[in-house]
Amino acid sequence: MSSLTTHARLQYSLLVAAIGMAYSVPDTTQQFAVEPSIAQELNDKITERSDFLGRINIVPVTEIKGQKVMIGTNGPVSSRTNTKTTDREAKDLLDLDGLDYELFHTESDVALRFATIDSWAKFPDFAERYAAAVQRQIALDRIMVGWNGVSAAPQTDLATHPLLQDVNKGWLQIAREQMSAQVLQEVVAESGKITLGVGGDYVNLDALVHDVKQMIDPVFRDAGDLIAIIGSDLMAYDKGKLYANQAGTPTEKERIEGAQVIATYGGLPSFIIPFFPANAVVVTSWDNLSIYFQDSSWRRHLLENPKRSRVEDYNGRNEGYVIEQLGKFAAAENVELKA
Repeated sequence: MSSLTTHARLQYSLLVAAIGMAYSVPDTTQQFAVEPSIAQELNDKITERSDFLGRINIVPVTEIKGQKVMIGTNGPVSSRTNTKTTDREAKDLLDLDGLDYELFHTESDVALRFATIDSWAKFPDFAERYAAAVQRQIALDRIMVGWNGVSAAPQTDLATHPLLQDVNKGWLQIAREQMSAQVLQEVVAESGKITLGVGGDYVNLDALVHDVKQMIDPVFRDAGDLIAIIGSDLMAYDKGKLYANQAGTPTEKERIEGAQVIATYGGLPSFIIPFFPANAVVVTSWDNLSIYFQDSSWRRHLLENPKRSRVEDYNGRNEGYVIEQLGKFAAAENVELKA
């Protein structure tokens, strides 16, 4: 289809009008800057598309580089001072580890073929459906980059890096670079990997998570807000072992399913997150993971391109990933399963 049908043209016009109204701009076919307050609303909608993003921090910032902005302490603040001899000294509320954040330009450009618009034109809520689909994918992309990103390449290559490894540096890469001692990648130097299972470095997942937790700074270790994020292969392996041990006991199997295997590993509430590496474990708290975006950086442009029989929706903004308190993050990677 080289052009829009009359009905599809009407729906597309309504989409353009809806976007113009939402962003308070008269013409969406020219690139426009999104006002910071509207950018915040847009990010809120993206966050709502993901349970995980709703648990962590999505933070608007003014500068493309700067100091971390979330409030947190790097130790106790309670004390006593003999003011007869010594001045009282306030503890800094921020964890000033000397490491700043940096944001990188990120594009989320979407092509919508004329034929697709024509197919969707029968839906009266076409504009809402389209917005929801794009917002959900941006949410998923943010999670994918957060766990798999290793660089911010000038030119990304989706074919070579299907998990968006070259879009930005995610949390695991930040940990590797800024606190490598808290990223466990091997136990026996000769093996080059951590092994899990009978005869391995760790006999079960509980023991592995417990050891990862021990790498957390003691100040944070017993604060009560730590969680374990567990790779799907490790969870499936442990689940299989439980089923094998409970073979022929249907009531026990039902209990396992209802409790999502077991409620805790290593004494911590445990979760599976989309796009998290299948053979890794991270111990941290939800509020220790952040995505920063520059509130004045969002740009958008709608372009009808008959040469390609499609509409093109260009979105760009500056964003980056932050571990708020480095001492409150530890990981194990490249875990190899033993039969």
